[in-house]
Amino acid sequence: MIDFNIDEEHAILTVCPEGALSEQDFTRVAEAVDPIIEQQGNLAGLIIHAKSFPGWDSFASMLCHFRFVRDHHRHIKKLAVVSDSAALSIFPHIAAHFISAELKHFHFNEYNDALTWIQAGEQHS
Repeated sequence: MIDFNIDEEHAILTVCPEGALSEQDFTRVAEAVDPIIEQQGNLAGLIIHAKSFPGWDSFASMLCHFRFVRDHHRHIKKLAVVSDSAALSIFPHIAAHFISAELKHFHFNEYNDALTWIQAGEQHS
């Protein structure tokens, strides 16, 4: 399951995976974020805030996740992974080869730092 929040003023999507990810999770997020991308052109950032990566509830869910990334990554300027999970902390290094967003890892308790980094726009990296 994914809980998520969209800060429309700053165009920042925060997702908080809390249990095995399902196809419906990605459908819900896409339905919420697509109109904002349509209006604003891009998201300033995406924050993945998770203690650990919960995995997927099925192979179809994994494929849906990959399609979501494929369809949305060009519309996200910055991606912050906010987690102490070893698997998620290496994600930015791997994902940098596949997505166009600027990527950065933060420790789980550094959510506000991640938010500040995204809001800084092009001024900081």
